[in-house]
Amino acid sequence: MTDDVERHNAKMAKKKAARDKIMAGKTEEKGLIIVHTGKGKGKSSAAFGMIFRCIAHDMPCAVVQFIKGGMDTGERNLIQAHFADKCQFYTMGEGFTWETQDKSRDIEMAQAAWAKAKELILDETNRMVLLDEINIALRYDYIDTAEVIAFLAEHKPPMTHVVLTGRNASEALIEAADLATEMELLKHPFRSGVKAQAGVEF
Repeated sequence: MTDDVERHNAKMAKKKAARDKIMAGKTEEKGLIIVHTGKGKGKSSAAFGMIFRCIAHDMPCAVVQFIKGGMDTGERNLIQAHFADKCQFYTMGEGFTWETQDKSRDIEMAQAAWAKAKELILDETNRMVLLDEINIALRYDYIDTAEVIAFLAEHKPPMTHVVLTGRNASEALIEAADLATEMELLKHPFRSGVKAQAGVEF
């Protein structure tokens, strides 16, 4: 037993030394372009986790929702009720395109959301700006992907983080990102007839 403990401790000490050496070389700080995509659940949830971290660190931030319309969500309710001084929140969409069934209106709303997003990103007091479900608007060509990538490359302040969520992120957007995560769907209750529920989905 003692030999096992000693072997374990020696192994962990070696891992810690290797990890410390790696971490010692990581000294740069910069505003990141972060993409959450994939068919699995958790893209917006993870992004809002980062927004709440910013709020907890007293860092001004902002959210622009590109698709979700008047739907009641826990994140928006909590932020607007308790953290409106730290996080600006704009719900600019009117629902998914199959609900609105009005492409020209969808394009108009997406363009308005992108205009607001650019304004918020250019404001250097915002340390993070979440563009929730923008990837859906990009996929349907409501907003030009090349324009978004060029704006982020040329105009995003150096220390501002921008998070872009939604399925089907383009290869070009993923390539432009500093951090990209694909949520993989393994199992979902919706397939078993369970509807979206408060506290889990919204």
